[in-house]
Amino acid sequence: MIDELHAVDVALIRDATIRPAAGLTVLTGETGAGKTALLGALKLLVGERAEASMVREGARELMVEGRVFLPGGDPDGCIVRRRVGADGRGRVEVDGGMASVRELSATVGSTVDLCGQHEHQRLLSVVTHVDLLDAFAGERAATALAAYREALARAHEAADELDRVRELSRTANEQLDEAQYVLGRIDAVSLREGEYEELEETLPRAEHAEALILASEEARAALSGGDSDAPSAYDLISQAADALHGAGSYDPALERSATALESLLVEVEDASATLRRYRDSVDFDQGALEAMQTRMSQLQGLLRAYGPRIDDVLARRERAAEVVSAAGDEGLLLREAQREVDAAESALARTAGELDEVRRAAAPSLERAITAQMERLSMGSASIEVQIDPLPREQWGSAGPSHVELMYRPGAGLTARPLRKIASGGEVSRVMLAAKVVLGESDAVETLVFDEVDAGVGGSTAVALADVLADLARTHQVIVVTHLAQVAVAAECHYVVEKHEEGGVPETRLVEVTGEDRVREIARMLSGDTGEASLAHAREMLGA
Repeated sequence: MIDELHAVDVALIRDATIRPAAGLTVLTGETGAGKTALLGALKLLVGERAEASMVREGARELMVEGRVFLPGGDPDGCIVRRRVGADGRGRVEVDGGMASVRELSATVGSTVDLCGQHEHQRLLSVVTHVDLLDAFAGERAATALAAYREALARAHEAADELDRVRELSRTANEQLDEAQYVLGRIDAVSLREGEYEELEETLPRAEHAEALILASEEARAALSGGDSDAPSAYDLISQAADALHGAGSYDPALERSATALESLLVEVEDASATLRRYRDSVDFDQGALEAMQTRMSQLQGLLRAYGPRIDDVLARRERAAEVVSAAGDEGLLLREAQREVDAAESALARTAGELDEVRRAAAPSLERAITAQMERLSMGSASIEVQIDPLPREQWGSAGPSHVELMYRPGAGLTARPLRKIASGGEVSRVMLAAKVVLGESDAVETLVFDEVDAGVGGSTAVALADVLADLARTHQVIVVTHLAQVAVAAECHYVVEKHEEGGVPETRLVEVTGEDRVREIARMLSGDTGEASLAHAREMLGA
């Protein structure tokens, strides 16, 4: 829902703001006052294409911003801002962050329908007709469609697997020799999981065992003494501690140092014992070393050929095993894959039939409901038909197994034609209006903007149109550009679009009218003047 729209330097608009009601809002004004500019600003807000010509003459850029409440979105709404420069370059911001026009169209645009003679309407897009039928059918259609889509996904997966197995079988003989060689080479090594990592850790110790033994023994001897007569670290620290003890009686500081050195002696003993155990643990076995080096060479050979990781080697082995299996199973894999496809296609055909059944059952009721609303709008004997044509299996998509299209019959006895080929924008808008009233709250679109919905309408039809718009406003936010007083008096919120000139420069202004100002505008719409008779009639219509 659009909570507020602010437009700056859009066509003839210098600065204008509109705060539509949650229900019905009308825009009125003299022909040429600039209602088109306001609709242009709204188009920019919902992600339609921008042109540099929309920028007000003399301005550097136009700016349109608004607060929009999206289904399931932030309860405080989101702020959309769009700028278009006089050079045609534009920027989009949503809640202060950069966004694309496509993102704007997919979010805000998906909740707003622009219903006018020259708009790209959802109703004229055939792909939306099936959504309209499903929305009318309700939960049954939603359940059937979900089951169909799940079955369609499984059928695609099964078909992809069959293609893969066929390709594998086709190339199996060509690749068999190589696959057998790869499989034999990898299996000959008898690769064990985690073995390579173990060798990486243990082999350097085995290769440098003599150096490790020598280094640990030299360090141990330096700490605790060895075969030489040279004093060890233990001896020297012990001598230092004894010397300090002798003088410690004269200065407590020296006594504390002596105590610290004695603690260090304990650490020296521990380190010496650790080095002794390490020296004893290092086992120099030339035979075992050569065996490890040979094993590492084998593993590195596999890595060079099929790596760079052991996981890659194992994956290459699995592919080779598949090729060998495919060549030797006499078509078993192919038969199994085909059975999966047949089962998936059978399930898909069943769900497709169930979906079509739900739609065909709902179609007559939808036809009657929309046609009844069209009768309210004085569209004579015009009617809507829902045409459901089965599609070839290869054309089945996520929307279903059949082509669904709304057909328009201008009158009894005339041929029904695709709705998209109707020439009259007024007729299309009224059909859209009728469909939206029928869908009510099940319609995903929250805001409807009607332009020229009252084209060629007058008298009792105008009253009926106002009633239908009021009905629609119970479930949608409705914004209507109208020339009919009957429609205007039904609105919760009424804006007048006016054109002024300052210094010879035309400017479009937007003024919300209430009270006597609204009475005068209704009077103008009724008779073109604000005489006492017109004002009295306007007050009567407004119930004022």
